[in-house]
Amino acid sequence: MIVYPEQKEKANFVQFAYWFSAHTFLTMTSPRLNYSQYLQVDTILSAQQPRSVGPEHDELLFIIIHQVYELWFKQMLHEMDYLQKSLVNGDAARAVGTLRRILTILKTVVHQIDVLETMTPLEFLSFRDFLESGSGFQSAQFREVEFALGYKRLPMLKHFESETDEYQRLLARYQAPSLWDSFLAFLAKSGVTGLQNALQRDVTQPVTSNPAVQEALVDVYRNRPELMRVCESLVDLDEGLQEWRYRHVKMVARTIGDKQGTGGSSGVGYLASTIRPLFPDLWEIRTHL
Repeated sequence: MIVYPEQKEKANFVQFAYWFSAHTFLTMTSPRLNYSQYLQVDTILSAQQPRSVGPEHDELLFIIIHQVYELWFKQMLHEMDYLQKSLVNGDAARAVGTLRRILTILKTVVHQIDVLETMTPLEFLSFRDFLESGSGFQSAQFREVEFALGYKRLPMLKHFESETDEYQRLLARYQAPSLWDSFLAFLAKSGVTGLQNALQRDVTQPVTSNPAVQEALVDVYRNRPELMRVCESLVDLDEGLQEWRYRHVKMVARTIGDKQGTGGSSGVGYLASTIRPLFPDLWEIRTHL
C-alpha cells in the first residue's frame, strides 16, 4: 500500500491532536505537583515529636539535628555505593568526584555540631531522661556507613531486632565487600601487582595493615600519579570521618562529662576509642615515601 506524503502528514496531525487533547484534559483535571508535595514537606515537618513536658525548648533542636544527620547518612550511603561501582569499573575520575562530594557532606555534618553546642549542659539535661534508652549508638544508618567503609563489628547487630529492615540492611553491609575492597580491586584493574592475598581477604573482617599492600601503594605514589589522586582522596575521607568523631567526642564531653551514654555505652570513653584510621595502609606508607 502506498502512503502519500499528505496522508502521512494528516496521520501525524491526528496523533498530535489526540495527545494534546489528552494532555490538556489531564492538566485541567489533575492538580500540578508543587514544591511541598515533591519534597513531602508536611511529612517532614510533622516528624518532630518532643517527649518532654512543656516541651523543653531545646528538645526540638536536638531532634532536628539528629534527623538531619540521618538524612546525610542516607546520602552518604547512596554516594558510597556509587563510589564502589566506579572503582570496580576502573573509573578514577568519577571516583575522585564522588569522594569529593562525600567529604563535603562530612564537613557539613561536622558544622552541625557547632549548632548543637549552642545548647548548654543544663539545657540538655532538662530533657535527657525523656530519651530513655534511645541513643545515637542505635543509628543503623551510621553503622551501615561504618561497615561500608570497612569498620565491621558483628556484635553491633545485636542492637537491632533480627526481623527488622534495619538489621537486614546492616547484615547485607556486613557481608558485602567494603569500600577498601573495591579500592583494591580498582588498583588491580589498573595494573598494580602484589595484591593477590589482599584481594582474597575475608570481607566481613575489619581492614587491617598489610605489608604487601603498603609495598604496592609506595610504588603507586612514586610512579602512578593518576592513581595517587584516588589514594589521597581516600585519605581525605578517612581524615574527615576522624574529624567528625573527634568533634562528636568533645561535644559529648562538654555536655555530659563522664556520664554513661543513654544507650548503655561508657559515653565519652567509648566514642574516643572509635577515633582510628579506616585505611591504615594509606597512613603507614607515609614513613616509607
